[in-house]
Amino acid sequence: MKITFVPCLDLQRAAEFTFNNMRDYYAQFAPDWNTEKVLGVTAELVNYDIQFNSETVGVMRLQFEQGDCILRDLQVIPSAQNKGIGSAAIEEAEKLALKANASALTLRVFKISPAVSLYKKVGFVIRSENDRFYNMAKPVSSL
Repeated sequence: MKITFVPCLDLQRAAEFTFNNMRDYYAQFAPDWNTEKVLGVTAELVNYDIQFNSETVGVMRLQFEQGDCILRDLQVIPSAQNKGIGSAAIEEAEKLALKANASALTLRVFKISPAVSLYKKVGFVIRSENDRFYNMAKPVSSL
């Protein structure tokens, strides 16, 4: 099992990937969202394709801001979930955050997302919440 992270060269494909993976959430919480809106808010981020055995199975997007590394997006196709890819992506995000001298890795996740359990398992804690989201953080330290 080989998991790698490569700079994303096809941002349109990555936006389509995210929209398709998040379709149910958008339908419930943001019905006016489409692939072009996803592309608009993700094009300026640091975008990585997640590859599993040389096949692109996900996307990870980071933003560096005010001493934090924000995990803006972590998507893995359903057929590749529960194989350690999400945990490996978080570990990679931590390495990149450490390299950028960030003090924390932060994220925002839908409360109803099954990813909440993954984030808690790898050490994220809830900083705050609203009716839809948890804002979570994990300190970055030498690995």
